[in-house]
Amino acid sequence: MKKIQMVDLVGQYQEIKGQVNDSISEILDSAAFINGPHVHSFQKALEDYLGVKHVIPCANGTDALQIAMMGLGLEPGDEVITADFTFAATVEVIALLRLTPVLVDVSPDTFNIDPAAIEKAITPRTKAIVPVHLFGQCADMDAIMEIAEKHQLYVIEDNAQAIGANHLFKDGSRKKAGTIGHVGSTSFFPSKNLGCYGDGGAIFTNDDELAHTIRGIVNHGMYQRYHHDVVGVNSRLDSIQAAVLSAKLPKLDAYCDKRRQAARAYSRAFSDLDSVIVPVTVRDCSGICDTCDCHVFHQYTLRITNGKRDALATHLGEKGIPHGIYYPIPLHKQKAYVDERYDEADFPVTNQLVDEVISLPMHTELDDEQIDFITTTIINFLKD
Repeated sequence: MKKIQMVDLVGQYQEIKGQVNDSISEILDSAAFINGPHVHSFQKALEDYLGVKHVIPCANGTDALQIAMMGLGLEPGDEVITADFTFAATVEVIALLRLTPVLVDVSPDTFNIDPAAIEKAITPRTKAIVPVHLFGQCADMDAIMEIAEKHQLYVIEDNAQAIGANHLFKDGSRKKAGTIGHVGSTSFFPSKNLGCYGDGGAIFTNDDELAHTIRGIVNHGMYQRYHHDVVGVNSRLDSIQAAVLSAKLPKLDAYCDKRRQAARAYSRAFSDLDSVIVPVTVRDCSGICDTCDCHVFHQYTLRITNGKRDALATHLGEKGIPHGIYYPIPLHKQKAYVDERYDEADFPVTNQLVDEVISLPMHTELDDEQIDFITTTIINFLKD
């Protein structure tokens, strides 16, 4: 059995090596490193894939979130509601812009932001909601968009972990994750489902005026060289990263299918374990549905409900099985974001999840032998 990786980028690279190497050589020969043809062609291809009018590439996913908020004209003191159970980048940019982060609890089944908690947290100073499409599937965007419309709030989708996922609306229609709210953002960090070989990100919107504003922001506030019309930043996707992403984008749906196949194999293996809760989707899929395309499994995350999560993590390490605990500390308990406004009673789900979740290896190169070894190791440990 080959060595198990949490994410096997080397194995994935072998399939696209020729195209990637040729494109990089072309860029080196032309020296079109910034805003070159590869960036523009990738931008257009991603717009077509997502079915969105505007994709604005940028330097990384954190910048994408920040620039989206800048583009909307949010002002210091404005309240922005987001999930307590997620990576810190989401709340980090809120704080950097001197906005007021308002953290709320998540749903126990999907780990995504709880619409009821959003509604409860809204005040006259609330200006935006940032749903994080955690681990590879959309938050409940039907409910979130209804809340936003009711209270006249912006919706900024943090789509760093769910590019390629579809959201199935109550009326049967579908949209790609990141294209539902007023603006969406994503990360192309190497381990993402669509990842480059460095840092990269993008912002999505169907709003022409907002797209124009954002295009200026990513480039020092310039629309014409040395004419700075808005306050901007320096955040551009470089041509080499765009070339890598161009090689991967046509394969994204196949990558997602492979992740779903691995997830189904995991879930079937764990189906008889009472102490394990496998991932589900927003449409209550059991996790082993063969047709669901709502989850792209950026992470495959279990809940271990018998108190043995940490012991299992140690055991997996001893067996050479990589794993991750995403996330071990809620944002409302992080030193940088502690706030006397928060009441522990408002975070029962998050406080439980941080003690139960564990993520298993998940990537396009996982094979049956590796999955069998991983699942057998976990089953035998939890049955003891």
